[in-house]
Amino acid sequence: MRSQTIDIIMGDITQLSVDAIVNAANNSLLGGGGVDGAIHRVAGPELLEECRGLKGCDTGQAKLTSGYQLPAKHVIHTVGPIWYGGEEGEAGHLASCYRDSLRLAEQYQLKSVAFPAISCGVYGYPAEQAAEIAIRTVMEEKSNDLSIIFCLFSEEMLSVYQRVFKGLSEN
Repeated sequence: MRSQTIDIIMGDITQLSVDAIVNAANNSLLGGGGVDGAIHRVAGPELLEECRGLKGCDTGQAKLTSGYQLPAKHVIHTVGPIWYGGEEGEAGHLASCYRDSLRLAEQYQLKSVAFPAISCGVYGYPAEQAAEIAIRTVMEEKSNDLSIIFCLFSEEMLSVYQRVFKGLSEN
């Protein structure tokens, strides 16, 4: 699905040749499970070394590193919120992940950025709500010359993002 330089695809984010992929990281930035572990494995040990120097990252914030062995030139590490039922400011933190990642993309004059479904794995964020926050924030905040890809890990997540995108595009 494509519109105004926003693509929604299913695939392996570690294989995308873009200026930056976004890593759904934990606060330590030292690797973990899911997409975070996959990015660290493909990028190689140099990524872990650079991340050690960043001294972690707060929830809702983002930091940029080199991509090392990845096809992507950079990795934007952002820490999504853990889902606690929606009463702990999760929506604001999740929107901030996308805003801060886009801010870094603009600051470093990147032309293409790929996002995973931040917080939708082990952090337990409900897919429909996360997709709406992700897509709405990107539509509102991205610069016109920035190409965005939402790279999703399953058919189910792909269909959620496509449905939400269609609904937001029609409004």
